[in-house]
Amino acid sequence: MRKMLLTLTAMILATIFAGSVMAKTTYKVAWSHYTGWEPWAQTEQAGTLKKWGDKYGITIELSPPMDYMESINLYTAGNYDACVMTNMDALTVPASGGKDSTVVIVGDYSDGNDAIVSYSGTSVADLRGRDIFGVELSVSHYLVARALAMNGMSEADLGAFVNTSDSEIAGLFVANRTPQTTVVTWNPIVMKIRQERGAKVLFTSAQIPGEILDLLVVRTDAPEELKKALTGAWYETMAVMSGKGAPTKEALTFMAKTAGGTLAEFEAQLKTTYMYYTPKAAVEFTASATLAKTMEFVRTFCFDKGMFGPTAKSKDEVGIELPDGSVMGDKRNVKLRFTTKYMQMAADGKL
Repeated sequence: MRKMLLTLTAMILATIFAGSVMAKTTYKVAWSHYTGWEPWAQTEQAGTLKKWGDKYGITIELSPPMDYMESINLYTAGNYDACVMTNMDALTVPASGGKDSTVVIVGDYSDGNDAIVSYSGTSVADLRGRDIFGVELSVSHYLVARALAMNGMSEADLGAFVNTSDSEIAGLFVANRTPQTTVVTWNPIVMKIRQERGAKVLFTSAQIPGEILDLLVVRTDAPEELKKALTGAWYETMAVMSGKGAPTKEALTFMAKTAGGTLAEFEAQLKTTYMYYTPKAAVEFTASATLAKTMEFVRTFCFDKGMFGPTAKSKDEVGIELPDGSVMGDKRNVKLRFTTKYMQMAADGKL
């Protein structure tokens, strides 16, 4: 009897031990609609995501397209292992919320996708005294702040920045055809409203290249297998997108349909999106001094707007680690990390 009990105890302990060391093998990625993120739908549709997951012995589940801020909040809450987001939102939501995250892929930057549009004026100077309608504390708000600063102005020179849902901006612009009506928004809304009679584009993100970045962010403690698989799937898809012939057209057509538009519309949006189609190009940008300069602009704007929370005493509240290992802000509170490791592995053919 004693021998049987010992054997049973050993079996139970072995089962518990095996369960404790068994690694998680299914990982979830959240994404939302945007020109630079539609390729994630293609990675799933083409089987590329599964292929790379299989290579590393893991399963990667891509979420259905989600509301942008909801996806980031769910990632921050721990419901997802990775999520697409801009550099500013990565800093102000997961990072300032205490979630340690790593930027695994720098996919593109807005090169005209974001714009200030009005019915009158020819330059940013003409914004003086006007109300601007846009999504407050978003990259649109950041675009306005940068446009003003580059022209020796500040928000004090405006009438007001009026918080407006992105779903309402196009209707507001069309319905209020006064010379003073001014909005700031992003594509595909920009493409729609700039077609309105008398619409004038006063400033676009093409004038601040490399500042509104679109990223894939992964929790820092996620396994290497996930980071490598996601990177491999992304750049295989980039190679198809930037190629020629039937496979490229098929992929772009699928992405356009997923985004709710035509191939022509999607290709027009790609023209105002600076895609880093090769990992080499992405590495060069991420390792450059431009990134540090950009993140200095971003963190200053975020602190000035109270986006680090009511207790933050300076823009150094959250530490941002750059690819060379240097840290902007609090070295004891690094929560956003930029790395070229996985993109470089892709460039070197070592994934």
